[in-house]
Amino acid sequence: MRTHTRIATFLGALLLGLGTLVATAGTASAVTQAEAESAFRAAGITWSSSGGCTTQSNPTCTSFSGLRQTSVDGARTLRSASGCALNITGGTEVGHAGGTYSHTNGYKLDFTRSSCLTGWVTGTYTYIGVRSDGARLYRSASGNEYADEGNHWDVTFYSCGGC
Repeated sequence: MRTHTRIATFLGALLLGLGTLVATAGTASAVTQAEAESAFRAAGITWSSSGGCTTQSNPTCTSFSGLRQTSVDGARTLRSASGCALNITGGTEVGHAGGTYSHTNGYKLDFTRSSCLTGWVTGTYTYIGVRSDGARLYRSASGNEYADEGNHWDVTFYSCGGC
C-alpha cells in the first residue's frame, strides 16, 4: 500500500513539474517578426527604425525576429500598467551590446524616451544604481530592469511583468 502511495505521489509531482516546464517553455520561446508586430499592434505599441526596416542583420532596422515571448508580454504589461504611449526603437537587430540577457538573445527592447514613461519608471520602480556605462537603473517588482540611456529606455525583460 505504501509503495502505491509513493508512486502516486511521485507521478503527481512529475506531472506538476512537466506542466511547469511546458508553461515556462511557452513563455521563453522566440516569436517571429509578424507575431511580435501583431501583438504590439493589438496593445497599441508602435515601433520605428532609422532605416525604416526590420532586417535583423541591419543595425539601422528594428527587428523582432527571435524576440522572447516574455519580452513581448512584458512590453504589453508596461503599456497597460503605465498608460503611456510606447514606441520601440530597438529590438533584436545587430549593433547592441552582447551578453546572455541581450537584445540579440531577445531579452531587451529600447523605447523612445517620453515624459510619461520616464515619470512612470522613476516614480514606480526602485532605483538600484548606475550601470557601468553611466545609465541610471531601475528595477520593477517583477525583476525587469530599466536603464535610462539618455535618449531612450533600454529595458531587460526577465519576466512578463505580471501578465
